[in-house]
Amino acid sequence: METVDTTKRLAHLRELMKENKVEVYIVPSEDSHQSEYIAPCDARREFISGFSGSAGCAVITLEKASLATDGRYFNQAQRQLDSNWELLKQGLQDVPTWQEWTAEQSETGKTVGVDPTVITAPDARKLAEKIKKKGGKELLAIGENLVDKVWGDKRPPRPNEKIAVLGEEYTGKPLTEKLEDLRKELEKKKSAGFIVSMLDEIAWLFNLRGNDIPYNPVFFSYALVTSDKATLYVDSSKLLPDVKSHLGESVTVQPYGTIFDDAKALSQTVPDGASMSSSKSPRKKFLVSTKASWALSRNLGGEEKVDELRSPIGDAKAVKNPTELEGMRRCHIRDGAALIEYFAWLEEQLVVHGSKIDEVEAADKLESIRSKHEHFVGLSFDTISSTGANAAVIHYKPEKGNCSIIDPKAVYLCDSGAQYLDGTTDTTRTLHFGEPTDMERKSFTLVLKGNIALDRAVFPKGTSGFALDTLARQFLWEEGLDYRHGTGHGVGSYLNVHEGPIGVGTRIQYSEVALSAGNVLSDEPGYYEDGKFGIRIENIIMAKEVKTSHTFGDKPYLGFEHVTMVPMCRKLIDETLLTQKEKQWLNDYHAEVIEKTKGFFKKDSREMRWLERETQPI
Repeated sequence: METVDTTKRLAHLRELMKENKVEVYIVPSEDSHQSEYIAPCDARREFISGFSGSAGCAVITLEKASLATDGRYFNQAQRQLDSNWELLKQGLQDVPTWQEWTAEQSETGKTVGVDPTVITAPDARKLAEKIKKKGGKELLAIGENLVDKVWGDKRPPRPNEKIAVLGEEYTGKPLTEKLEDLRKELEKKKSAGFIVSMLDEIAWLFNLRGNDIPYNPVFFSYALVTSDKATLYVDSSKLLPDVKSHLGESVTVQPYGTIFDDAKALSQTVPDGASMSSSKSPRKKFLVSTKASWALSRNLGGEEKVDELRSPIGDAKAVKNPTELEGMRRCHIRDGAALIEYFAWLEEQLVVHGSKIDEVEAADKLESIRSKHEHFVGLSFDTISSTGANAAVIHYKPEKGNCSIIDPKAVYLCDSGAQYLDGTTDTTRTLHFGEPTDMERKSFTLVLKGNIALDRAVFPKGTSGFALDTLARQFLWEEGLDYRHGTGHGVGSYLNVHEGPIGVGTRIQYSEVALSAGNVLSDEPGYYEDGKFGIRIENIIMAKEVKTSHTFGDKPYLGFEHVTMVPMCRKLIDETLLTQKEKQWLNDYHAEVIEKTKGFFKKDSREMRWLERETQPI
């Protein structure tokens, strides 16, 4: 992780700010579709700041610049930002949010500028209000992205990868049924139609997958669904004959860039406020997600002509059907076998042969092992292969020539995942190939206890992930310890590894959506000591209905089914800290792991010996 000199880039940007008559300019992380992970051409915040983490926002004034990010990236940002930047550690006491910092800089009538395609309409409205309250002039939508102009011809081209059909044997439901279900929701909401802007929602709705964003099988597109028509806005050169045949007469295809002109035309079909109030049967409004861009909302006519809501497609996508759930089970068994083979190989190389293997070489080996398995497509994110102090960097990304040799006498944290046609995986295991310290063993065991507590949770229907978060943190809290990231995120089905709207954590949005049977999410508590070590244990769990002795309030009760099949590191477990129930859970889990993965290995192989040792009952 090298520091990038941003002096010249900032100087050029400030000249463009002056030309556009703005004193403050905002550079969010997201693209025009509010994607968390983005194509290289949309990495504007990374280009202007040098910070490569997936979350954050840069704000530049004519005199200074700030970068705001969350606790996952504090360590990384401190390493990557040069002296031009102030780091705003979001979530810490007395540290302003980037919105508050922006509003403060706008005092005395200054104008704040932003590309309206990369900020949501609700966020733009809230920010505009903050700016006004602080005495700023306005939030100005600037048509051309100023960072793109600084980047110039060195900006990577927009990807144009081919799109593929994902068969019903993986999706479990044809696109015609998905469109019918969406139209029922639109009818309930008395809406004229829904403009879809989130890329994973479009891929899921039409049973298509792409390759425009690394690790995320999505493609640049928009969609419009009304009561009698579905339009996919996408570059037609991406569509092979089988895709066109798959879409058939159910879907009309229009060029990607025409969505904004069509949005303007749609706005003319919706009366303005005065007309609607005087009409006996006013026309229905169009719906957009709360994640839709300010630019899209403005072209549709703004709040008077558009209703914003949490996307009904996002809600439907988060509840996996039986086919998707079975795909998750199967792909995690194969993925578990790959990780078992990798960890057995790595231990032998480090301990028996004394090999010098760096973090990138190890990650590449893991990818090559995974690639041999059925239905493998690619990775689901950059592998976090981290030794010693690097493991304390929550979203560490090793880079060739700028990474560490794996130290067998230190903690090794591996957070990795893959995309398979039948599902998406995300697994973290923390290992030690030597003799761990007492603090490392204690920390690992406290994290393990939290992981088990969430896995074993039983709760009434209607409970949110926000309410469950303390289950995973309780044992750390008892020791005055904690971690600066969420406990769990939703996971897509051969889609984005981070999927909303559900999750387990302290984010407000996690309190707004109850967990449902069919939700797939991660269970990943951790603990990190800067400069020393990091611990994280992550399983993928699936919410399901469970039988209870009673049904208070006539409500069904939910629990979880774990699908990740990789042993927990025996060397790092302090058995004295585990209760009898926790020991039983661990023994049952390890019995399940060996039973489901042993078929991938020969009887007396290196992998089988490692697996048998690591799954011995406590």
